[in-house]
Amino acid sequence: MTIYLDVVLVENLCMNYIILFASGYILKIKINHIRLVLSALLGGIYSIAAYIEIIQIYSNIILKIILSIVMVYLAYNPKTIKILIKEIIFFYLTSFVFGGCAFALLYFVKPQEILMKNGVYVGTYPLKIAVLGGIVGFVIITIAFYFVKTKLTKKDMYCEITIDFEDKYLKTKALIDTGNMLRDPITSMPVIIVEKEVLKEILPNTILDNLNQIIGGDVPKEIYEDKNIKYITKFRVIPFTSLGKQNGLLLGFKSNKIIINKEQEEKKVDDVIIGIYDNKLSKRDQYSALVGLDIIEGSDKNEFIKNISG
Repeated sequence: MTIYLDVVLVENLCMNYIILFASGYILKIKINHIRLVLSALLGGIYSIAAYIEIIQIYSNIILKIILSIVMVYLAYNPKTIKILIKEIIFFYLTSFVFGGCAFALLYFVKPQEILMKNGVYVGTYPLKIAVLGGIVGFVIITIAFYFVKTKLTKKDMYCEITIDFEDKYLKTKALIDTGNMLRDPITSMPVIIVEKEVLKEILPNTILDNLNQIIGGDVPKEIYEDKNIKYITKFRVIPFTSLGKQNGLLLGFKSNKIIINKEQEEKKVDDVIIGIYDNKLSKRDQYSALVGLDIIEGSDKNEFIKNISG
């Protein structure tokens, strides 16, 4: 069987380019086609070198890993090691999907002459089979990540929280905000942001209508009445640099506990500050609170108290 090295090079160049393009597309990387072609060409040259045994250590896994790192770095020019590792993982994942599609097409086409030498598949099957395998793989992996992303967005980005405060309970929907790292500067307790209007069920209007005055130390006299005095010791002033305002102050209070309901499980969390936000968090009223990811993940003080599905 006659094998043409230029065909081997072109086949590997096309497949490598499609894999690199698909990985960059999924990761939303700005594509530089020249860099992608050079990276794909490097992979193609390696395939030829392995096939004609120029590289005697072709089977060395370390060498293949180094080649992958160089190809990914050349294609995407990542700025940090963390980004590079993420891109390498997606490169391998995409390669596995594409390889499976190519093998499936070869199974159906059943070429008469095909062999593997030094880890490189060569044969008389047409170039369009290799390219078609890459295109099918691209479509499959793009659709798969779309559904995964949609599922994560709808299912994992929200939870229901119940706030326990002074023998009153408030239940509301919260967005799991990875950027919410607010903590009380004195106690280091995490802060959950809740809309003021929602908190009217557990806090008196006297407090909610005078947030700025309380933060500034100008506490209205009516708050010192017997029915409201119990709230004074619960107040916290939380500095923040988000929520559309730089170097702001947020009035908060310590809850007895909160209960997080997510994925059919309830988690009790103690030592949490409720920050009162004097605005809307969601324009479409999809949620009325922001919960930090560190609260969801829990700590030694937090424990699951009930499994609803069980």
